[in-house]
Amino acid sequence: MRDPDDVLADLCVIALVNDDASLAHNLQPSDLLTRHGVPLHVERGAASASIGYNAGLDATTAEFVVLAHQDVYFPPDWHVHLARAIAEVEQIDPNWAVLAPFGMCAKTNAHIGDVWSTGISRRVGEQVTAPRAVQSVDELVIVLRRASGLRFDPALPRYHLYGTDLVQMAWAAGKGAYVASMPVVHNDDFKAALGADFTESYAFVRRKWRAVMPLRTPVLWVTKWGFGLVRHRFRGWRGMLKRKAIAGDTSVDPKVYARQCGWEAAE
Repeated sequence: MRDPDDVLADLCVIALVNDDASLAHNLQPSDLLTRHGVPLHVERGAASASIGYNAGLDATTAEFVVLAHQDVYFPPDWHVHLARAIAEVEQIDPNWAVLAPFGMCAKTNAHIGDVWSTGISRRVGEQVTAPRAVQSVDELVIVLRRASGLRFDPALPRYHLYGTDLVQMAWAAGKGAYVASMPVVHNDDFKAALGADFTESYAFVRRKWRAVMPLRTPVLWVTKWGFGLVRHRFRGWRGMLKRKAIAGDTSVDPKVYARQCGWEAAE
């Protein structure tokens, strides 16, 4: 296993922020930042996630870059999980580029990882005991190895599916993308439906990766003719009231959810 302190010394966090209250409630109180002093770089007002994260990469120098949503909370000693994950993935793929706590298994199409989602009030993902190759990752947290040279495609519009695009770019460049055991709390709001902005991102990814369709993302299938999005919207409309009824309270301290999952000791 890598020394967690060595990983801390070469680690930074980048967040795209449009809600300072959410940032202050979730990401900023994480021990990773408050106790261990990992620097946080904030980008605001970018035209797309890809442009914003590329700007963050240009503004930082750490070897291991954690790209995190503003509504993510890292439980105590998360860096220990990260150090273990890096050591494990280096054993199977020294040329890896992407690690994440949640994504879609490349072989089984299963949701893998271990994440609390307030939006559906439960832990999600099939837990993994070793890094597993993925075809896409959820964008809530992405760890990028700077030496891989991988960057986001600035042509990808809006703020969706950049995790899928990044993973596919990694594999196309001969670099690996994996999910490992790195539990986090995603203190996310209930989302009623996918908007027109998602349609733009979906159309781009569908065109760009047509040769490797279909692709399973954490939300839906990306298919050659776009039926994956149509099917998802229909199912989402039918189940909207049920999903809204089970959504959790994002005003709750995310530490409460971390304790509920056994990731943080009771005070």
